[in-house]
Amino acid sequence: MVSDAVQQCAGQTLGPQSLTLAGQTLFNHASNAFEELRRGVEMVLSNKTHLLRVHCAPSYAAKVLSPRLPAFLKANPELEVRVASSTTYARFTDGLFDVDIVYGEPQNREYLIVIPLSEEIVAPMCSPEMASSLMSVRDIFRYPLIRSDLKRIQWIDWFEANNLGSPPVPTMSFDRSFLALDAAANGLGIALESDVLAQHYLHTGRLVAPFTGKSRDNRYIGHYLAYPKNGSQRRLARIFADWLSNSLQ
Repeated sequence: MVSDAVQQCAGQTLGPQSLTLAGQTLFNHASNAFEELRRGVEMVLSNKTHLLRVHCAPSYAAKVLSPRLPAFLKANPELEVRVASSTTYARFTDGLFDVDIVYGEPQNREYLIVIPLSEEIVAPMCSPEMASSLMSVRDIFRYPLIRSDLKRIQWIDWFEANNLGSPPVPTMSFDRSFLALDAAANGLGIALESDVLAQHYLHTGRLVAPFTGKSRDNRYIGHYLAYPKNGSQRRLARIFADWLSNSLQ
């Protein structure tokens, strides 16, 4: 990469310890300039007319966005979409992303267009085999609980909503919802998860919600789509936002 070449050259000619303060400042600016050049070259070399860079919460990227992207790309063949995922918020000021799909309300809303995505129902889910012996909500005490560490709604919330007192200590926990869903589908216990994230598991029958109609489940807007109010990519971001909102209906 061009930025790597600058760093190698600087290291060979001056060495990291021999740079003066002025030289280090110049080197930093040069590195930033070459990084901008790298991004520009990537966009020029792309076979597509437009590039949309999307940042997304990991489980949402894996379980909701990824299965839907082929339809978006088919409807917009001139676009290229690049997706990166993490639990942090995208920093639009550095120009790395055009759209962010986040868990929980975005920060710095005054600078953003923020669109709430679909309502999510958070309910206990388990394998069909385990569900066959869950006749009432109190039967949940007989099986291991699976915790999703970063969920805003936890087991204590569901137990309180159903007048069950304090929940048992979960047998296992995961820092990603898709891992908790996989564990439940594999028969390791009961996960408290979102029906939006679990949609594929529920449709294929790998998971079921055994207490549907028997319990009070939590409902909330879990995910939001955000993009800057100003910027050259605002039109493409709006096209993407409209498409995703419609696909979730």
